[in-house]
Formats: sequence, C-alpha cells, structure tokens
Amino acid sequence: MFLAPLASVASRLVVGEGSAAREIALLRRSGGHPGLFWLGGFRSEMTGAKASCLDQLGEEKGLAVTRFDYSGHGASGGEFTDGTTTRWLEEAEAVFALTEGPQVVVGSSMGGWIALLLARALQQRGAGRLAGLVLIAPAVDMTHELMLPGFTPAQHEDLHNLGYVDRPSAYGDEPYRITRTLLEDGERHRLLGAVIEPGCPVVILQGGQDPDVPAAHAVRLTTHLLHDPVTLTMIPDGDHRLSRPEDLDRLRRAILGLIET
Repeated sequence: MFLAPLASVASRLVVGEGSAAREIALLRRSGGHPGLFWLGGFRSEMTGAKASCLDQLGEEKGLAVTRFDYSGHGASGGEFTDGTTTRWLEEAEAVFALTEGPQVVVGSSMGGWIALLLARALQQRGAGRLAGLVLIAPAVDMTHELMLPGFTPAQHEDLHNLGYVDRPSAYGDEPYRITRTLLEDGERHRLLGAVIEPGCPVVILQGGQDPDVPAAHAVRLTTHLLHDPVTLTMIPDGDHRLSRPEDLDRLRRAILGLIET
C-alpha cells in the first residue's frame, strides 16, 4: 500500500532560562537518515527558497528534515537586537539535539559559520553525528571579517555612542541593525587563523559575484580545512543568495553527493 509522505510539522522549543528564555519555531519532517538540518543566514527565515528546497528533497527521498528560525527571526520569539552568535549557536545546538542519527547540515551565509561552530561543539562533547556539511557562501567570522571592515567613520561613531549601526539592506526595505554586543560576542567565536576540523566532508558553494561574502573569503576558508575532504564549487555569475533554479539544482546535487558517499 502506498503511503503519502508526511508534511512538515510545526512546533516550538523554549531555549534558555529566565529572562534569556525564547521560543524557537521549528518545522520538522519525519523520515530516514541521514537527515537534513538547515541553518539559515542573518535575517533569513526557514521558509526561504533554499530551506524549502531541502524540504522538497526530503519529501522526494524520504529523509528527515529539520528547519528553524533563530530568535528574532521569522516565526521565533525574541528580539533581533538581542541576537548574538552565542545565542544563535545555543539555539542550533538545542534544535540539533532533537534530531536522531546522522545529519547533513546545510548552512547559508551566517548559517555556514554556525554550522562549523556546531560541528566543533559536537566534537568537543563526543557527540558527532555529521554526515557532511554543505556551506553556501559561508560567512565565517562575519562580525570581524565582513561587517567591521565596511564601517564608515560615522558608523564607528554611532557604534560608540549609540551601541548600534543601521546599515541598508539589499534584501529588504528595513536596514540591518548591527549592535556592539553582536560584534563583541563574535570575537569569542572566530575560527579563521587556526585549523578547522568539522570531522566530516565539506562542500562549499560560492557565488563569484557575491557582494556580501567575497569569493576570496570562501577560498581562504578552504585553507583552514586541512584534515577533512573539501569541495569548493565557484559559480562565476552567482550572487549571495544562490537561489536561482540552477543554484538550487546545484544545492540538491551537493546534498545527494554527500548522502550517496
């Protein structure tokens, strides 16, 4: 008897305690292993094109899929301006703990940085279950490497006096508010400058025309991944989002390649 694939199920998870508690919104599809685990980017949501592509792939192949919104993003609770790498990594770890069996973690932009931090945290606890990482325009060390260098003198003045900087966004009408707390917290999580060992194969998809995460940044990341198989696919005409049909097809093939391996 044919059984139709189950749809993704929405749920919520409380992360943190006391005044730091926040409700995290999840979408989970049951299925086989390896599961697919999505980590979105800065100000992105779990219903975007790439995250939805993962869910569609999970439906087609009968694989478990887990998506969530960081606090201050999408359907999750909390204020965006309270967000830090520490908080968002804590949420990623809490949601990952709900999964079972091996997982292919797919991280986009900031999610690529969170994915590598998650891999390190899992290894430190001896709880590694990663079948592979797919990093899309990975914004590793973004606070120090990609945000601060672009600040004007006036923005540095705002950061000092106001505690935040509002920067125009190419992806929406509202500016991005970058707080001093976010920048200072990011220093605690810097990865570049030392060997990075996720303990699993890594696939990087990078747009050659990415204005937010330069192609050279992805190349630099590969020089720190010395002990795990790494594949870097440079897409010469690709932008930061990599959400065109041909980009989503590359993403599918990258994930399937890890699963088949």
